[in-house]
Amino acid sequence: MINTSPSWDLWRAFDAAIETRSLSAAARRLGATQPTLGRQIEALEAALGYPLFVRSQRGLTPTDGALALAPLAATMAATAGALARAGASGSGVTGVVRVTASEVIACEVLAPLLPEFRAAHPGIEIEISASNAVADLLTREADIAVRMVPPRQQALVARRLGTTEVGLYARADYLARNGTPTSFDDLAGHTLIGYDRDRAPVDQLRAIGIPADPRSFAVRADNNLVQHALLRAGVGIGGMQHQLAARSTDLVPVLPGAFRLPLEIWVVMHEDLRGSKPVRALFDFLAAGLEAYLAG
Repeated sequence: MINTSPSWDLWRAFDAAIETRSLSAAARRLGATQPTLGRQIEALEAALGYPLFVRSQRGLTPTDGALALAPLAATMAATAGALARAGASGSGVTGVVRVTASEVIACEVLAPLLPEFRAAHPGIEIEISASNAVADLLTREADIAVRMVPPRQQALVARRLGTTEVGLYARADYLARNGTPTSFDDLAGHTLIGYDRDRAPVDQLRAIGIPADPRSFAVRADNNLVQHALLRAGVGIGGMQHQLAARSTDLVPVLPGAFRLPLEIWVVMHEDLRGSKPVRALFDFLAAGLEAYLAG
C-alpha cells in the first residue's frame, strides 16, 4: 500500500533507472548526480512499500513489481514531455515540436529540409527522434511522425505523400572489378550488403517475391545508414531509395526493374494538434518537402 503520493521526480528517476539498468547512466540521462538518483529510487521504494531493484556490481535488476510499473512510468514520461511541448507551443509560432522518422529519412531527407524551415520559423525548436520503431502518437511520444507504413490508429491526421522505391545499387568501380549481375542467380558471386539480426526486412522481401536469405549477406548491419555508407564506399551491392542513389554520381543500378521494393511515405500527427500553430507549420512544411523529394 502506498503510504505517500510519490512525486513525478521519483517516477522520472524510476523510468530512467529501469530503462538504463544503471544508477550512473540514469543520473547522466536526467542531468543529476548518482547519489541523488539513488535517494529518489529509495524514496519511491519506501512510498510503495516494496523493493524495485536488486542492486549489484553489474547494475540494477528490476523486480517483478518494477516490471509491472515500467509501462505506466513510460507513459507518464511521454505525457510529461508532450505537456511540456504543448505548453511551450500554445501561444503562437514559437515552441517545441517533436518529430519521429526512420534513421534514413531523418538523416538523408529531413535534415536537408530543415535549414529552410528554421530560417522561416526561428522560434520553433525541433526535436528529432530517429528510429525505425513506430512511435505511438496517441500517447504523444512525438507530435509528428514520418512513416513508411499506413497508420492504423484512430484519432490521427494522416497524409499519404506518395511512394518511393528501393533498388539495388553498387559503385561503378565495384562492378568494374567484379562484373555486373544480370540475374538474381548472379548475385551469389557478389558481396551483398544486408541485415544482421533484424529478420523483418528479409521477410518483407520474401513476401513480395524477391529471393532473400540472411546467410547470403557477406557484410551485415541492421542500421540502414551503415548499409548506405558501405554501399557508397564500394564494399558491395546493397539497397537504397532511388532518390538518394541519384545524389551519388558513382552509384549504378543493379538489376533495374527486376528488383523493386515500394515504400509508401506518410506524414502523421495527432488530431488534437490541429490547432497548434508550430506543429501545423512543421507538418505542412514536411509534407511539401517530402512530396518534392518523391518527385525528384
